[in-house]
Amino acid sequence: MKLWIPRALFGCLLAAALWAAALAGQRGAATRQGSDQEPPAGAQGEIRLPNGKSQRDEILKAERQQNIKDAAQLVEMAQQLQQDLEKNDRYVLSISTLKKTDEIEKLVRKIRARLRHD
Repeated sequence: MKLWIPRALFGCLLAAALWAAALAGQRGAATRQGSDQEPPAGAQGEIRLPNGKSQRDEILKAERQQNIKDAAQLVEMAQQLQQDLEKNDRYVLSISTLKKTDEIEKLVRKIRARLRHD
């Protein structure tokens, strides 16, 4: 019986060592595969456009301009919604007013997605 305990302990240690080696091999393979990917933003290998500007900066600038346009459109749509709500009776709500609220919500989601970079 005393022989089984050391053998069982040896077997567990061997299994743990093999598992750790396999895990380390997987991590090493993932690291090697990751080396083919593009470097993170701000690194030396940043993508440049033919005019020499950073692609990331140009994308951010375009998104900012689009956010400004969408925010102006959002203000206009909100004012139209307010006017529609003031026109309608308190018990009656038109379908077009409900559609405007849906359009406002879609526009807000677009702006939010660009701000979060989803």
